[in-house]
Amino acid sequence: MKVKVLNLDGSSAKGDIELSDAVFGIEPRADILHRVITWQLENRRGIARAARERSDVARTGKKLGNQKGGGTARHGDRAAPIFIGGGKAHGPRRREFDVSLNKKIRSLGLRMALSSKAQGNLIVVDTLDLADAKTKALGLQLAKANWGNKVLIVDGEQVNEGFARAARNLIGVNVLPAIGANVYDILKHDTLVLTRAAVEKLEARFNG
Repeated sequence: MKVKVLNLDGSSAKGDIELSDAVFGIEPRADILHRVITWQLENRRGIARAARERSDVARTGKKLGNQKGGGTARHGDRAAPIFIGGGKAHGPRRREFDVSLNKKIRSLGLRMALSSKAQGNLIVVDTLDLADAKTKALGLQLAKANWGNKVLIVDGEQVNEGFARAARNLIGVNVLPAIGANVYDILKHDTLVLTRAAVEKLEARFNG
């Protein structure tokens, strides 16, 4: 698949780039993408903390008084939930959200996400180098390019420092290195912008 390389303002740059069909030419499947996104979001969740219940608190287990004849309510011990320092009644239990997913499915899901963007919402730029690494100047360039309200920009080994600083306060613009590319973020944005270095890194990641 051949794609024309653009500049950050949407104008044409020199040359085209050939995208690997093994990475950018796969037919997306909703079930695979759903499984990978579910796995991602579940693993972002922290462990749900448990409350101490009646059997967990450090209180005496001695019966407070006679079962009958005292003129007061019946109690078995100080760990009852109605006492200060007692256990929580029906408290939350510890839950872990460490869902596992086969590496082949994860890899396939990322390639399908890239392929879905390659069908019309993928832009390849030459580089993220800026003559004026200022937020206002970059905002004007991206507005001229008109790539949508939510844009994900992926660079190579590391994100260009000046570009990352300039894009930090731009609403709807997110930047990642190639190693951080993931299914959820790719599909969540209207447009995916890759640098030449990002394309090389992603293709090497799967071909390796």
